[in-house]
Amino acid sequence: MSTRLIDSLVRQLGRLPLSWLQLAMRIAIGAVFFNAGLLKYRSPELTALLFRDEYKVPVLDPGLAASMATFNELTFSTLLFVGLATRLATLPFLGMILVIQTFVYPQAWVEHLTWASMLVFLLTRGPGALSLDHLIWRRLSPGSVGTTNQEQ
Repeated sequence: MSTRLIDSLVRQLGRLPLSWLQLAMRIAIGAVFFNAGLLKYRSPELTALLFRDEYKVPVLDPGLAASMATFNELTFSTLLFVGLATRLATLPFLGMILVIQTFVYPQAWVEHLTWASMLVFLLTRGPGALSLDHLIWRRLSPGSVGTTNQEQ
């Protein structure tokens, strides 16, 4: 392939709005945790057993840990889906990933790294223009005109 063709392809790829990728990341990581939360919510007895017998998170009571995980997974994933308080919503998941990686499933580091990468991207770059955060920010910032490259 010629350099011109490659340059042209790279330019075309660079036109993909970052906000589409941010939306895709919010949906992807949100779905992981939302589905886990639904499973816990639908089977509270099994969830309690898992936290007591398999997960064995130190310091926390298994019942409390199960309730906290269910709440976090359902609540913060919903916030990620709509892009509301996105940066804040990433923090409990990053904490959960750290605990899971350290105490529960250390062999699943590739999956955890993938999840954490998406969350850190959203934490540092924000949810993008296709989010409630963006709409609220535009409403509250009367002097703002247009968007930055990161918000597109």
